[in-house]
Amino acid sequence: MSRGNLRIGTSPIRPIGLIGGLALLLVIFAVAEDEPFRPEPGKFPPLEKAHTYRGELVFVDHANRRGSIRVQGEGTYFRNAPHPFAMLPYGMVRYHGAPADLRDIPLGAVLHVRAFLPPDPTISAVPVLPIDSKNKTSGYSGKGIAPAENHVLLLEDEPSHCLREGLVWKLKELDLKNNAGTIVASREPKEGTDFEVEEETMTFDAATRIWRGRERLGVADLIAENIWPASGKKSLEDQTVLLGVTWKPTPSGVFTRFHISDIWLDDTAMQRAAHVQTETHKAFIRSRWMPARVDAVEYGKFGHATVTVTLFGGMDESLYADFRKGVSAMMNGVENTLKHTGGNYGPAHMASKGTILDVTKAPGEVALANSRTRIRFATDLIIEGIRPGRVIRVCPGNWPRVNLPREEFIGDGSDPEARFPTPSIFPKY
Repeated sequence: MSRGNLRIGTSPIRPIGLIGGLALLLVIFAVAEDEPFRPEPGKFPPLEKAHTYRGELVFVDHANRRGSIRVQGEGTYFRNAPHPFAMLPYGMVRYHGAPADLRDIPLGAVLHVRAFLPPDPTISAVPVLPIDSKNKTSGYSGKGIAPAENHVLLLEDEPSHCLREGLVWKLKELDLKNNAGTIVASREPKEGTDFEVEEETMTFDAATRIWRGRERLGVADLIAENIWPASGKKSLEDQTVLLGVTWKPTPSGVFTRFHISDIWLDDTAMQRAAHVQTETHKAFIRSRWMPARVDAVEYGKFGHATVTVTLFGGMDESLYADFRKGVSAMMNGVENTLKHTGGNYGPAHMASKGTILDVTKAPGEVALANSRTRIRFATDLIIEGIRPGRVIRVCPGNWPRVNLPREEFIGDGSDPEARFPTPSIFPKY
C-alpha cells in the first residue's frame, strides 16, 4: 500500500479526507461483521463471529438436538413461520442461568440464539438456506426471520442471557386489572451507563410466576401485600429484576408484544433456580456421558490404542472433576446429534473400556464450547467410531450404567432415516 492511497483488491482509492475515511472504515467493518461465518471442522468457532437473533421456541426434537424458533424480525411477529435450527455437537443450551438440554426448555420460551452456517451442508439435519436469507424480506414478517445461520453454538433463555452479559431488567411502570396487565421495562447493564436503553411493554397475567427468596408467589400475592395495586397504574421506580420471557397471542391489534412468564425479585431466587437446573443437567450428563472431540489416536497391536480427547465446554465443574488420572472409563462413538452409535443394550454395550492415563488443561482461556480439558485414555479394544476429528461420549467408571430410550441411540445396522424425522418435515424455502 503506497502512501496516500488505500487499495482494496486491485482498485486504488484516493484520499477522501478524515471524515470520509472514517465513514469508509465503518462501512468496511460493517460488511466484515455481516459476513457469514462457517465453522471449520476440527475447530471450535468463536462466539463473537456468530449471527445473533431471538425468538420463541415452538418445536423440539430433543433426541436429534434440533427444533424450530419463531424468529423476531422487523415485521408482525405472529405471521412469522417457525424457523428450523440444529445444535452443533459442541453447542450449549442454557436455562435459568445453568447448563441444560433442549428437553428442559418449555415451548413458548423466548430464547437468544448465537448460530453459524452449517459446517457441512451435505449432512445438515435441517434445511440448508441461501447464505443471504437473513437479509430477505418476507411479506408482513419483514426481514430477518429465516437466517441461513441455523447451526447453534449457544441457545439461552432470557435470564441466562442477562446473567452472561451482565444485564438486568428495570421495571418502570405497571398497569393492572383483574390480575393481569402490562409492565414497561428496559434491559440495561447491571453496572455502568454506556448502553442504548430501549423500553419495552410486555404483558403479564395471573399465571406469571414471581420468585422471592425461597417463595413462589403470584400477582394476587403482591396485591394482598399491597406491593401492587388491585387495579390501575403504579410506578415501579426502576426496580431491578430478572425476567423469563415468552410469547402469547396479544389482543387489541398489537402484532409484536412479548409476555412475562417469570419475575425473579432477588439474587437468592435466581440462584435457587440455577441450582435446580444445574442438578437436573448433571444427572442427565451422567446418564448420557460427557461429549468430547477426538484429537488423536495412537494405535497399538491387536486393538490396543491410546486416545486423546477434548471435553466440550459449558458443563458444571463437578462433572469435569470426575475425570481423574487412574480411574476407569468408557468411550463410545456418537453422531453429530450426540446420539450413541452401535449396540442395542445401552451405551456401554459396544463402548471401548479402559483407564484414564492423565488429565491436562490446554493453554488459553476456557471458551463456551471448549473446556480445554484433555484426557488420555488407554483401551485394549478400540472401536470404529473413535477416530481423530470425530465426536464421542466418555464417562468415568463411577457414573451410572443405564439403558437409554430407543430414540436416543442408533443400533447396529440400523437406518436412522427410516425411524427418525428427516429435514422434509420442515417448511420448504
